[in-house]
Formats: sequence, structure tokens, C-alpha cells
Amino acid sequence: MAEKSKGLSRGVLRSAPDTYWVMVARRFARHRLAVTGLVILSLMVLAAILAPVLSPHDPNAMDLLAFSAPPSAEHPLGTDSLGRDVLSRLLYASRISLTVGLGVTLINVAMGVLLGGIAGYVGGKVDSVIMRFTDMILSFPPLMIILVLVSVLGPSLINVILVLGLLGWPQVCRLVRAEILKLKEQEFIMAARALGVPDRRILLRHLVPNTFPPVLVAATFGAAQAIIQEASLSFLGMGVQPPTASWGNLLTDAQSMGVLGSMPWLWIPPGLMIVVAVLSINFVGDGLRDALDPRLN
Repeated sequence: MAEKSKGLSRGVLRSAPDTYWVMVARRFARHRLAVTGLVILSLMVLAAILAPVLSPHDPNAMDLLAFSAPPSAEHPLGTDSLGRDVLSRLLYASRISLTVGLGVTLINVAMGVLLGGIAGYVGGKVDSVIMRFTDMILSFPPLMIILVLVSVLGPSLINVILVLGLLGWPQVCRLVRAEILKLKEQEFIMAARALGVPDRRILLRHLVPNTFPPVLVAATFGAAQAIIQEASLSFLGMGVQPPTASWGNLLTDAQSMGVLGSMPWLWIPPGLMIVVAVLSINFVGDGLRDALDPRLN
């Protein structure tokens, strides 16, 4: 009997339903492009972290005997117009560009969740004021406003992150508000109100956590967009300033037809890094969107 009861208990444990996040992980693992993107993105992050170890040269050191030199054993990706090793600068540039993507995403999510949660839960005039302000931010031409603000504050890494982050939250705000409006009429929220649970606790413990899946998907696409925006600003000279390397300002050497035609090692590597990073993040976002879709449960 004891052995039978043990076998029964083991069978019950095996047949216990998987948790929500385990099912999400399994569905994500079946998305081949998403898994490939996650692996590539992880390798890029690892390379950025280990840049001091992987870089063959100091990224700002100039080789006086090798100006705009093609790839060689000493300089695997060649050198730029000042004799600096392109591979070393590319690795260190990964740190800057990925940091911009992460920093901007954190600001976007924090402001979007805060304002969207308040607007959706409180409603009334508070909702109207927040959403009209959100609509006003969305009505501005983003590139023009970014260029004006960066020129006023000064081009630097911190200012680029702040400007992009403070202008990128409206999409998350509207998404969170829509989710809160749907969730606050659910029975579990009404029961919490009937039990006298404070509004702040309901918002932070019950409503906001349930908006996490769509916000996570939006955050991945926001990170990809932030990397592209930083690259555009740096290419125009309004982003991260030399000698600090970013993927965008590494492309500034490719503004002449001579460089584009005769020195491809100056613009192909940073261009590929931007393309690969953005595609990888978008693939991860697609995989998360499919894995978190409640219709697949």
C-alpha cells in the first residue's frame, strides 16, 4: 500500500499543470528565430562586457604607421583614418550602444507604467490630463525634437539616454492604460475593493503585474528603436562624441564616396552590428509576443 501511495503521489506531481512562465518559456523555445536572436544578443552583450579582454589594442591608441590600413594580422578589421584599431573600437562601441538601448528602455517602461497605471485606474480628469499630455508628445516630430533637445543640453551619452527615454514612454503609457481599464473591472479587483484593500496596493500588487507581458514585448521593440536613434544621432554628430566610440559615430567616416568604395572595413562592421542587434532584438520581441499571447494557452 505504501508503495502504491508513493506511486500515486508521483503520478500526481507529474500531472500537475505547468506554471504560466514555464509554458511561456516552452513556447518561446519553439520559436527558432527568437531563440537565435536571443543567442546572438547574448553573445553581443558578453563581447561588450569582455571588451577589455577581447580587444587586441587600446581603442583610442593611434598607430602612426597604419592610417586607414586594410585588415591584417595585427589589425583584423583594419584601422580608421587616425590609425585606431577598428575591431577594438567596435567592441567598446557595443558597450555604448547597448547601454543606450537598456537605459532608454528602463526610462520608457518606468514612466509609461507609472503614468499609464495612474491614468487607467484613477480615471476622470486625471486620465484626461495624462492622456492629452501623451497625445501632445506623440504629435511632435520625434527626430526634430530630439535634435533640438540634444543641441540644447549638449551631445553626450547621458543626455542622449535622457532625451530618448523622456520622449519614448507614450506608447508604453497607452498600452498600460488600456490593460488597466480592462483589468480593473475584473472580479478579483472588485473583491479586493470590497475587502478594503487600499487603491495603491491594488494598483501595485494586482494591476501593474498583470500588464507585465505586453509591456515586456513593447520594451524589446523600444530597445531596438533606441539603438537606431542613437546611431542616427551619433552619425549626425549630435550623439556620443569622439573619442568615445559608438556604432553610430563609427559610421561617420563613411560619408564620402572614396571611403564607401575603397575602405569598406570602416563602415561595414558597425553597420552590420546595428543591423544584427536590431534584428535580434526584434526576433526576441516577436517570440515573446507569440509566447505571451493568452489565446495560445
